[in-house]
Amino acid sequence: MVGDLVHDIFVIGGGINGCGIARDAAGRGYSVFLAEMNDLASGTSSAATKLIHGGLRYLEHYEFRLVREALMEREVLWASAPHIIWPLRIVLPHHKGLRPAWFLRLGLFVYDTLGGRKLLPATRDVKLRTDPAGKALKAQFERAFEFSDCWVNDARLVALNARDAADRGATIRTRTTVTSARNDGGIWHVGLSDSASGQRETVRAKLLINASGPWVDQVLSGTLGQNRVGNVRLVQGSHIVVRKLYDHDRCYMFQNADGRIIFAIPYEGEFTLIGTTDRDYDGDPRDVRITEDEIDYLCGIASTYFERPLRKEDVVWSYSGVRPLYADGASKAQETTRDYVLKTSGHKGDAPLINVIGGKLTTYRKLAESTLEKVEALIGAKGGSWTGKATLPGGDFPPNGYADVVADLKRDYPFLDLDYARRLVRLYGTLSRTILGIARSYADLGQHFGDDLYEAEIAYLMDREWAMSSDDVLWRRTKRGLHGKAIDVAALSAFMAQGAGRQMATG
Repeated sequence: MVGDLVHDIFVIGGGINGCGIARDAAGRGYSVFLAEMNDLASGTSSAATKLIHGGLRYLEHYEFRLVREALMEREVLWASAPHIIWPLRIVLPHHKGLRPAWFLRLGLFVYDTLGGRKLLPATRDVKLRTDPAGKALKAQFERAFEFSDCWVNDARLVALNARDAADRGATIRTRTTVTSARNDGGIWHVGLSDSASGQRETVRAKLLINASGPWVDQVLSGTLGQNRVGNVRLVQGSHIVVRKLYDHDRCYMFQNADGRIIFAIPYEGEFTLIGTTDRDYDGDPRDVRITEDEIDYLCGIASTYFERPLRKEDVVWSYSGVRPLYADGASKAQETTRDYVLKTSGHKGDAPLINVIGGKLTTYRKLAESTLEKVEALIGAKGGSWTGKATLPGGDFPPNGYADVVADLKRDYPFLDLDYARRLVRLYGTLSRTILGIARSYADLGQHFGDDLYEAEIAYLMDREWAMSSDDVLWRRTKRGLHGKAIDVAALSAFMAQGAGRQMATG
């Protein structure tokens, strides 16, 4: 046991909900301990479609509260992290025989007016025969609607919330499994095991928050020994990545005859991201993989719209995640609510437990605020809500100021290639300078691992963002894994292994 220290809050889960809650709580003055059994964002939170959006299709299921909250959050989140979140125009072609044009226009009118849009441009009609957006599509598609949402680097959103939580006093522990949680004398005694060293310890806390995503029911039944399972409906969502299919910077939203929709989104400069699927999943969430049927499904819908048909061999990468949706009894996976549910339990005299179920990237900050309202009622209030006006690390510049930050970085570090400067600012914002330090040449950045990965960046990710393996760097923190042939993964892994013994990620 770690001395006599009793934390206010213990959070299980290092996804977007867990890290968002830890950040909000730490900023209010609560003492917080968060444990994640793998890497940050190693599950659902890095397997999203990477949109900050209201969810146009949720209007069809009458989820007006969820859509309004999500729409209002778009510009709040954009202002908080303009390096990793930026506006995205979405082109929705009208498909004769599916949703009629008047129905789409009505939905987009509601979308434009429901959520307090201020900076994002409004919906407009698009004539595809004359607009550049029509060039990549089949000639049969003549009309489209173009509306606004935002793009987000999902895994970085998680890492930055964790970093901000740690900067505000929270303890963030990755590769640490919660092996037990015992409620004794009004205090939680949480058993932990470090996956690297095997070291075991016990942490005590007044309140336990189960934000383990797809593992919510497993934590309840296994770790806590409770029988209240059946809270979560596991839904698999898969995406494919292909070489870029068009040159403009807009996204497409494609309807399908089964009522579902998919997106085709510019991705990492050289690629197009296509997804997502919706299918019930039965198994361990860590084993989820895209199926051949899903690849066929995504290629098939995309080929309905794009002039150049997609084939399996066009797929250069794919990923799958399991969404932990609230089990609301919907007959189809795509009809299950994307709203979040918070369930509190605990008898009088027991330490309380809050289970976090469902939610989406866009509403993570509001979910955290709602959770903190319950925390205040259970263990007492400290500071008030604060995240609505705060920026995430590196995001302390105006929402439209990305180009200026890049220009300033290039001015002060003239040796940087423009593409490299842009990438650094897109990942780290104003903290790019922390990585570059006093460097005056690429040689000053240390060992070169290929592409534009240098020792200075890797050391930063290890010291400040809990990166411990090459996968953490290549597939979650930077996405440079898509350029893997240019990267010496063995050298990168060896470098990171050498540094694994030092103290990682202060806080």
